[in-house]
Amino acid sequence: MDTSLGDLLRWVAALGAGLLIGVERERSHPDEQASAGLRSFALAALAGAAAARLGPTALVAVVLAVAGLAVAGYLRTRETDPGITTEIALLLCVLLGALAMREPALASALAVLAAVLLAAKARLHGFVRSVLSEQELQHGLLLAASVLVVLPLLPKRALAALGGLNPHTLWTLAVLLMAIQTLGHVALRWLGPLRGLALTGLLGGFVSSTATIAAMARRAREHPEWFEACLAGALWSNVSTVVQLSVMTAVVAPGLLAWLAPALLLAGVVTLGAGWWSARQARRRGQAPGGADVTGRPFSPRAALVFAAAVGAMLFVSEQAFRRFGGSGVLVATALAGLADAHSSAVSALQLHAGGGLAARLATLCVGAAFSTNALSKSLAAATGGSARFTRLLAASQLAMVLGFWGGLACAPWIQRILTAGGA
Repeated sequence: MDTSLGDLLRWVAALGAGLLIGVERERSHPDEQASAGLRSFALAALAGAAAARLGPTALVAVVLAVAGLAVAGYLRTRETDPGITTEIALLLCVLLGALAMREPALASALAVLAAVLLAAKARLHGFVRSVLSEQELQHGLLLAASVLVVLPLLPKRALAALGGLNPHTLWTLAVLLMAIQTLGHVALRWLGPLRGLALTGLLGGFVSSTATIAAMARRAREHPEWFEACLAGALWSNVSTVVQLSVMTAVVAPGLLAWLAPALLLAGVVTLGAGWWSARQARRRGQAPGGADVTGRPFSPRAALVFAAAVGAMLFVSEQAFRRFGGSGVLVATALAGLADAHSSAVSALQLHAGGGLAARLATLCVGAAFSTNALSKSLAAATGGSARFTRLLAASQLAMVLGFWGGLACAPWIQRILTAGGA
């Protein structure tokens, strides 16, 4: 009974795949001159399912036969409809019908995905031709090459020639930074012009929170009527720092995420709350800052390479400091490096822990030291470009964020004991 029911579900999945794609094709070509419609796609999927049951030879014969029919249909309609989307979709239905005999869930999921892509024709074409710029396309291809070409070629081990550095890990971090920046850029383009400086700060923080704070401080000084909105943007850029640290911890040293999670969560809540309060004040004052320009490069390859190089340099310096001075040397090195960049210095400590060269407790202290000194550098950035009031409020929020981080870090062992006792 179970076998018969499972067999029936496979046939239903094959038929459903053909009907789903056929419905979309039928609506996209309502005229009767279309080469293939609802019934054609349903029959093609069933033919693929039946051929899969008969064997490989039958499946090859059906695929070739449908391909021939698709070519004939294209030759008949190429003058009025030069595209080959329908013909490719018909061949896909045959293969989905065959796949349903083995993996019905996968075949159904692929059918839904294909139908969504077909139905989104106008939006996808409009996005590529009208919204996506040539520079953004080039950077998208560069990011794809970084992930699909460069990353698989790099060795996944520490190399003595590089001072014990792992090139695969370093490039992964560079790709991660490029991807985060690209996601922020795409979100801005998707939403259109920026609706407020708070959103600018939140997404700009993924590129550089320090630079974002400096820009917001200058804008607040030049436009005092936007003071609270600029402050909210500066504060919410810290949320991006917390998010990136969380992601990088999960990638480099996932075992430390449970220890750092309370600290990162509390620091994020503090700075998010401060930004929300400032944005609320801006709304009360009726501030409505205009959107920012979001054209240009989705990410900076140079910044990603510099970041990877900084991680490598900090990792090398930390290892040398550890060998010469012990754990205290690494702590001092990461704290000093945090003045320039919290991520590279924190990741170097995380990488040392992942390689077994640094205890978990000391690694978390190093992350906290980098996080704290970086907050100090952000306050200095605000002071160089902003008013005294802006600097004072920004520094107070930075102090609250750092205290929240260390408070969460102090509570981490207690939380771990509770979770361990509850699990037992």
